[in-house]
This record gives sequence, structure tokens and C-alpha cells, in this order.
Amino acid sequence: MLNGTRVLDLTRVLAGPLCTMMLGDLGADVIKVERPGTGDETRGWGPPFDATGASAYFLSINRNKLSIALDIDEDVDRATIDELVEGADIVVDNFRRGTLERRGLDPKVLLTRHPRLIWCTITGFGPESDRPGYDFVTQAECGWMAVTGEPDGDPMKVGVALADVIAGKDAAAAILAALVARASSGRGRRLFISLVDSANAALVNVAQNVLVSGNDAARWGNAHANLVPYQLFRAADRPLVIAVGSDAQWASCVAALGLTELSSDQRLAANAGRLAHRDRIVKEFSSRLATAPAAVWQQRLASAGVPTGLVKTVREVLVDAGASPATGMRSSIGGAVRFPPPRLDEHGGVIRHSGWRVFEETIGQTDARSGRKGESHRD
Repeated sequence: MLNGTRVLDLTRVLAGPLCTMMLGDLGADVIKVERPGTGDETRGWGPPFDATGASAYFLSINRNKLSIALDIDEDVDRATIDELVEGADIVVDNFRRGTLERRGLDPKVLLTRHPRLIWCTITGFGPESDRPGYDFVTQAECGWMAVTGEPDGDPMKVGVALADVIAGKDAAAAILAALVARASSGRGRRLFISLVDSANAALVNVAQNVLVSGNDAARWGNAHANLVPYQLFRAADRPLVIAVGSDAQWASCVAALGLTELSSDQRLAANAGRLAHRDRIVKEFSSRLATAPAAVWQQRLASAGVPTGLVKTVREVLVDAGASPATGMRSSIGGAVRFPPPRLDEHGGVIRHSGWRVFEETIGQTDARSGRKGESHRD
């Protein structure tokens, strides 16, 4: 889909690399610029490390890229970056404000010089802020932790660095929109994505509840502020979740569970009534579900059209996820894995020699020894 589109990746850690990996999954040619010696910080974020010494963290978000190590404080290396910018369609960076400008790589100047260029900067707190952007801090300051965790427990972060993930996906979406606009106008665009804006927008209905009611949001643990029953329950062997999202599903749910007293109580027929009687419903459901294994209840509920699911471990999820220890989880947007995450400066020599032609000269060739595409550049 993005075949032939050139992306210069000046990012590290999570949000930026996730964005550029998504573009690479969609067919874009991505060159990742890294700090000499250490590279992307996540190369050292382990264990676990694989047999080659690559960290699992780095592997998860850096497939479909070539790596070159360049020092933005060195004139020769800056000149190489300048040449790569000249041939790029898109540049993505997540440097703090002023870092590139002070070194003669001012996006404003480069965009003037290359008017078709799209440049996206990912920040923590917006283009005017000098604060470093970290997912954990964003989750704290954007209300996520205030609504995550048990009601009588401490505020809790989400188990995945989701603010980074959402910001990375927002950046990819904004870049794709800019590519569409460029196709008609012939001009690129300057884009800014921030973790705080992405995290704030992700509050969606939680924020709207506060706006409409005037009451602050609270923590509900594994329950739902607006729907009952919509939470975790414990079966005889393991936990499962039940998500009743309509009055029709409620009727089907209590019938499938054999909870006749609840099914005959007309006060519970509408969701507002169920909210008012939350404690009673949760108590009855908990007692009933504890009498049989989760698989029994899941089969009954699924047959009745009631949304339900087992609480799986990550290991269980990976069994059917199409994931790879070398290239991570399968693309969620229909992209393809063309080659694995690179070693630090793995392609530095050929990129310095050939620039963007590296993709035409090496990556598309077939390795006669292995019969696999995209690996003839390996040592």
C-alpha cells in the first residue's frame, strides 16, 4: 500500500518506533537512525534478550526497518541525515524541543527546502513543552490512573504502555492523512502528536460522563460505571468476564445462567434499574458462576449470544496470535513482515554508499542460499 514511500525514522523507545513500524508493515521503506554505540535506548531494556542479544522490547516495535548509526553532533553524520531527508517522503522524530534546531536540522528550514516533505514530531506534552514524554507520567496526569484499579486501592497504571501505543497509532493515522492531502495539493505538512493529547482523547466516554454529570470519575476495578453486569466473575476454576451491553442480552444472560429470580424482576429489565441494584446482581451472579468451570458458562453464554470471555494469560494468547520471537505480534492493520528488526548500524555502510537506493539494490533481492526475500543484506 505504501510501496516506494520513504520514511526516515529519527525516533526511539516506543511511540515513534511503533508508528514507523506500522508504516513499514504497510510497505514503506524505513531507515532508522540510531545513536552510535548504544542505539535506541530499548536495545538495553532487558532481560529478556534473545540468543543474539537483542532485547524483546526492541524486537517488538522495530521490524521492517534498516538501521544506520549517526551522531547528530558530528558534521559528517549530520550531512548524511540531510541527504536522507532530501530523499524522504516522511520524517518522524521524537527529540525534545530545540535539539534538532540547535544542530542545524531545523524541521522548519528543511520543510521549506523540501515542500513535499511530511514531518511528524511526537512529544510528551506538546510542541511548546520541554518536558520529556514518558507513558507512566502521561497515564498519571491524564486521568487514566485515577480510574484504573480497585475502588479502595491505589490508582493503577494500565499493564501495557498504552499512552505510547495510542500516540504511535495517532501519528501513523495523521501521517496517512497527510499523504492523502499531499497527493492532491502536492505539498507536505508539519504534524505534532503528543502523548498527552492522545491520552486525553482516549478518555472518551469516561470524560463525557464527567462533562454531562458534573461528578468526577471513580475507580470501578473490573466493573463498569454505566453497565451492569459488565465485569469479572470467578467460576469454579478460573475467572471470566461477562459484558451485558443491552437489555436483550440481559434477558438472555440470566436465562442461560438459570437465575430465574433475576429474570422475573421487572425492575432489572432496563439497564438503569440494574445499575440501582448492582450489589444484588453481582452477588447472585458470583454465587451461581462459582458452581461450575468457566468453560461451561462460556459455552452457555455464547450459545445465548451473551458476550463473554476467559481471562487468558499472555502465553495463552500467543498460542493463536501468529506472533514471532523475532518479529513480534502480527500486524493489526493487515501489514506484512518483510524483514526482522535490524542490528545496530547493520545497514550503515550500504546506506552511506547508496542512500535510499539501498531498498532497490538489496532488500528486494532473493537470497539464493535461503530462498527468502529481504535477507540478502545480512552478513
